[in-house]
Amino acid sequence: MNIRETVLVSALVLMPWASRVQDKGTPAVPADVASGKLTYKDYCAACHGADGRGHGPAASALKTPPTNLRTLAIRHDGKFPEEYVSRLVRSGDPISAHGSSDMPVWGPVFSMLENGDELGVRQRIKNLCSYLASIQDKKT
Repeated sequence: MNIRETVLVSALVLMPWASRVQDKGTPAVPADVASGKLTYKDYCAACHGADGRGHGPAASALKTPPTNLRTLAIRHDGKFPEEYVSRLVRSGDPISAHGSSDMPVWGPVFSMLENGDELGVRQRIKNLCSYLASIQDKKT
């Protein structure tokens, strides 16, 4: 491959990341539920399923079945536990010290995607939580 082809291929590979770069201090992730849905699809659906009920394609390979994310509010007295979910997504389950946890820690991944921009990481997690709050089952 010559230099011209190398530059062209490199530009095509880097284009998705370059299009997300914005002014310093402005999150690259828009503040909305749709963005959270996309994050969910990309990072959570493999285990928790497209519908959030814990039956994703990778679920059967896990030691512990994935949580049904649609019942989080029901299990927390009718209120979506945003702070708890944010903490779990960012840094994992502190109880995992008692055994292994299948839930990945997404904070470092999101930080890399946001080029270390803490505001972008927070916004990404907030959007994810907004999406999860929007799919909660009603108490029956």
